[in-house]
Order: sequence, then structure tokens, then C-alpha cells
Amino acid sequence: MQFLSFGLISSVAIAILLIVVLMKAVKFVPQNRAFVVERFGKYTRTLEAGLNFLNPFFDRVSYNRTLKEQAYDIPSQSAITRDNIQLVVDGVLYLKVLDPYKASYGVDDYVYAVTQLAQTTMRSEIGKIELDKTFEEREALNNNIVSQINEAAGPWGVMVLRYEIKDIEPPRTVLDAMERQMKAEREKRASILESTTSTPLAVAACNVSKATEAGSLPIS
Repeated sequence: MQFLSFGLISSVAIAILLIVVLMKAVKFVPQNRAFVVERFGKYTRTLEAGLNFLNPFFDRVSYNRTLKEQAYDIPSQSAITRDNIQLVVDGVLYLKVLDPYKASYGVDDYVYAVTQLAQTTMRSEIGKIELDKTFEEREALNNNIVSQINEAAGPWGVMVLRYEIKDIEPPRTVLDAMERQMKAEREKRASILESTTSTPLAVAACNVSKATEAGSLPIS
């Protein structure tokens, strides 16, 4: 009886061990993800989507990277234009991991690195243009920032797909000056419009007056 109990316990223990080993050996990688595998602390390979097998005793998944497009907010920051106007600018960054190996070993935290690079690049690009151009050339500004980031982020295995400036906030004094200028321009256009419409009426009235006077003269 004791022999049977010992045999049953041994069988159960072996079955559990086999299940654990099988679970560690078989890896299902979801779509648009990549698992970076290390053996004895050294990179060996990258598992792609689907069914994969590992050495359960020596291999381990060290990094789980998503290959989907990711969006990250760029916090508000100060930037100075070429004409020395301080702005508060924020944006949103869209990036994608192209090389899971570089994203894991090329930089400690690729999201933090790209975000910091986006902030410094945005300040640099805004410093090249004047205040008026920051509103007119926003698309060109976005494209220049993307180009500069991708040039520096290549060793990190990521690519910035888009960068969008959300808000550009000038100082209150600049906003007040812009509002006064717009008001003055509107009043100027209204004055010009009024003068152009009143002139033909004045000419017509003058002609009518002359015709009336001519008709009232006595005929000899």
C-alpha cells in the first residue's frame, strides 16, 4: 500500500514537472509582438509571432516588445523663436519599433530617449524661425522634427512616423498685441470698404444735382 502511494506521488510529481517544463519550452507570441530571448544573460534570438520553442533550462524571454504604432504625449515646454519670443509648445509623437534587438540593447528606455530627443529637437527647430512662421509653417516644422529625430534614433531600432504640434501658446502680452493688430486691420478694411462704396453714391448725387439745376434754368 505504501509502495502504491509512493508510486502515485512520484507519478504526479513527474507529471507536474513535465507540464512546467513544457510550459517553459513552448512560447506563443501574439501578432505584432516580438520576444527577445537570452541564454546565460546573452542575446540568442528574437521570437516572432506564432508558435516557438525554447530550451526550458537555459533560455528566457528578457524583453517583450510591441511592433504596433505607439502614440506618446510630449509635455509642454518653453521654446524661444528667432525674434526672441518665448512660447509654450506641446505635441504628440507617433513611433514604431522596427528592430526589437536594438530597441532592447541600443538604449535603456527608447520611449524616454525619443521623447527627450523630440523636446530638444522641437526647441532647436523653433529657434530657427520667427513667431509668425510658427503658425504658418507648422507642417514643415513637424516634418523637420521627424527627420531630425529619425536621424538620431536609428541605433535604437525605432522610427518616428509622425510628430504633431498640438498647441503653441505665446505670452499674454504678445496675444494682446496680436489682437490689437487684428482689430486695427479690420477697422482699416472697414474704412476702405466704406469709402469705396460711398464714392459712387456721392458722384451719382452730384450728377443728379447738376441735372436738376440744369433743368430749372429758364429757356430763352
